[in-house]
Amino acid sequence: MSERVVPVVVVGAGPTGLTAATLLAQHGVDCLILERWEGVYAQPRAVHLDGEIHRILAHLGIADEFAAISRPCLGLRLLDRNMRILTEFHRDPGPGVHGYPEANMFDQPQFEEILRANLERYPGASLRGDVEVTGLAHDKTGGIRVDFTDRSTGVHESVRTRYVLGCDGANSMVREQIQATMRDLKFEQRWLVVDVATTADLGEWEGVHQVCDPVRAATYMRIGKTRYRWEFRLKPGESAEDYREMARLHPLISPWTRNTPAEDLELVRLAEYTFRARIADRWRDRHVFLLGDAAHLTPPFIGQGMGAGMRDAMNLAWKLAGVLRGDLPESALDTYEIERKPHALALIRRAKFVGMAMTEGGELGNLIRRVALPLLHRVPGLSDKIMDNETPALRRSSLIERSRLRRSRAGRLIPNPVLDEGRRFAEVVAGRFAVVTSVSPTTEQRTAIEQRGGTVLLARPDTDLHRWIRRGRARAVIVRPDGTVLRSGNELSALCAALPRFHTDHSPTILTQ
Repeated sequence: MSERVVPVVVVGAGPTGLTAATLLAQHGVDCLILERWEGVYAQPRAVHLDGEIHRILAHLGIADEFAAISRPCLGLRLLDRNMRILTEFHRDPGPGVHGYPEANMFDQPQFEEILRANLERYPGASLRGDVEVTGLAHDKTGGIRVDFTDRSTGVHESVRTRYVLGCDGANSMVREQIQATMRDLKFEQRWLVVDVATTADLGEWEGVHQVCDPVRAATYMRIGKTRYRWEFRLKPGESAEDYREMARLHPLISPWTRNTPAEDLELVRLAEYTFRARIADRWRDRHVFLLGDAAHLTPPFIGQGMGAGMRDAMNLAWKLAGVLRGDLPESALDTYEIERKPHALALIRRAKFVGMAMTEGGELGNLIRRVALPLLHRVPGLSDKIMDNETPALRRSSLIERSRLRRSRAGRLIPNPVLDEGRRFAEVVAGRFAVVTSVSPTTEQRTAIEQRGGTVLLARPDTDLHRWIRRGRARAVIVRPDGTVLRSGNELSALCAALPRFHTDHSPTILTQ
């Protein structure tokens, strides 16, 4: 019997793998996901995603479903070890620059159920669970044989593919197969992670509570209608086993549960995690790519671990579709690591800095925090900067033409405002290249854009997009299918000539804001 052949195999059906497969399917690329577990992994893990990732969920078509299971986070409260408030940063729960709340709390198993159900809408994407991928082998034609074993029957099988996406987590088999290694960024802390369910009203402020203390740092957050998450830094010699009984755990969580009886608190999950900062030395071997935790591990202090993997998928999927379709050269795939690796590294370093600032330094650190943190609100604009979720611009690549202008928009995500017809920018552009311009294109320019599969959006004066473009000292920008600006400038004819060829099923349109 001949082996099955599929353009892309995705190893791992976590949020990163499911996002990558869905994006590929939206571009008409058939793919097979191979997952070790038969169903959704039942234990909660990630609990936060930002407005940029919520925007990706809208691209997947599940923004409303996610909103129904999530709750906007109201900000950040920093406390000392005696639970006294050192400072507090408030966040508007309404839509931010990406069109969605800037901080969203959720339960990961519920989220993954939504991702899986959404994937079923695409017949070109299939998910095979309860299998163990055992090996990858490149052939002389550039294809790859993926070997796997059915864990229930023990039967060995294989599939042939052109590309493999390794979305198989921190202990990635795919990373091992391509002989990539993880670079240690010198951060390691052991934490106890606790999830509790209760119908009791704890009456706590619904932002993140961070206890800043080198001895017993802690984090509290409400993640659902009846779900709560605590994280406690473990002391030397402690382990999760010391807190399996609610009688031992209750003193840790009681500052938040107060008068709620222990018997009204259901322990959903208790686990020990080692928070690490690591990044793979390389993310690619020929047609094999690493995404998510297989490529990078981020301490949780700024809530960007899961989101980084979904950014990987958003960056790579459209490029892979363009190469498979013949619109983009194979070299376009080189831009994935060039763009994503420095971005992921910057967020890892930011998370490491925040974590150390809140949990290290001994008694001197506590003294500095006690004196300095209450003064932060006196620094003009600092609170807004701390609450700002904007991530760094992507580095220059063959698909990002960065200029030397400090305010250049190239490499940054374009805002996602509501347009005249009531839909947001990303929904209207729908995975195409777009030229967003403050000056009307000529008939020839419009035709050139349409022939390349792109669309045009006219940004009228006094609109959000017009102001955003002009603040970047430009009159127009080219926006990629992932929402990133490829190039900005003042000469519309030059931008039209630089627009890559990239066709989708959408018909060219002329839009206005």
